[in-house]
Amino acid sequence: MSSAKIIDGKACAQRLLIGVKADVERLKADGIAPTLAVILVGADPASQVYVRNKILRAQECGIRSLEYRLAADSGQTELLALISRLNADSEVNGILLQLPLPAHMEEPMALQAIAPGKDVDGFHSENVGGLSQGRAVLTPCTPSGCLHLLEQVCGDLSGKHAVVIGRSNIVGKPMAALLLQAHCSVTVLHSRSVGAQALCRQADIVVAAVGRPRLIDAEWLKPGAVVIDVGINRVEQDGRTQLVGDVDFASALPQVSAITPVPGGVGPMTIAFLMKNTLTAAVQQAHAQRSPSEAVCLSTY
Repeated sequence: MSSAKIIDGKACAQRLLIGVKADVERLKADGIAPTLAVILVGADPASQVYVRNKILRAQECGIRSLEYRLAADSGQTELLALISRLNADSEVNGILLQLPLPAHMEEPMALQAIAPGKDVDGFHSENVGGLSQGRAVLTPCTPSGCLHLLEQVCGDLSGKHAVVIGRSNIVGKPMAALLLQAHCSVTVLHSRSVGAQALCRQADIVVAAVGRPRLIDAEWLKPGAVVIDVGINRVEQDGRTQLVGDVDFASALPQVSAITPVPGGVGPMTIAFLMKNTLTAAVQQAHAQRSPSEAVCLSTY
């Protein structure tokens, strides 16, 4: 029987959210009400579920949420005008643009329009560049959640060899940057990598974010490795649709020391870090608006 630890992302996210809620209450006592604006374009069913869950978590943390819905046939100009209004609204601390956008809209342009200090997804080029330079910026929620899970399981990550499978702008690249900041030696594997399986098998830590169901099995993994599975793939099995990760969980479990399940692993951490980023943005904006003497009292947040 495997002695591997199954990493409980739900429990870890809940602990994080309890801390966020406590900090939000302290901020409110100091006259600051963290506020998140969520923009949804169109009526994609999955996006509606994600938005509903994010708003629910915000309410549970005491974060005020504002929801803006645009029709699927809205123009880019209308979306950019809304973002501009929210950028200028001093009561809005964070702006979340739910992706994907309808095909006729340009996602990069819309994401770049969000003020970097309100970019709670961490996708603006100023935040992306700041992350690569090791500056204190708003970082993407999913990679931040993965790093938090790794720190909870492994403690100090210094010197560990981490392999990131996938090089997307949303997960793979920022994940590699965060692991470098944590003093790991980092290898990024992708579709053009030569000898990917052998390289992966050298890793103490594997973060799988490639979007291919059950690609990574025991043959890819070093005995005792810690595995974070970011993949969420829908597959048909026994006449039912199931959610599976990029890692073959059953194959990997006897080989590893710890692994995240799908679902219940990384997913809850993504929303938890969205709340944490909203809190961070509110504190940073309050610091910028107050005098140095007033800002001192915010230093504990």
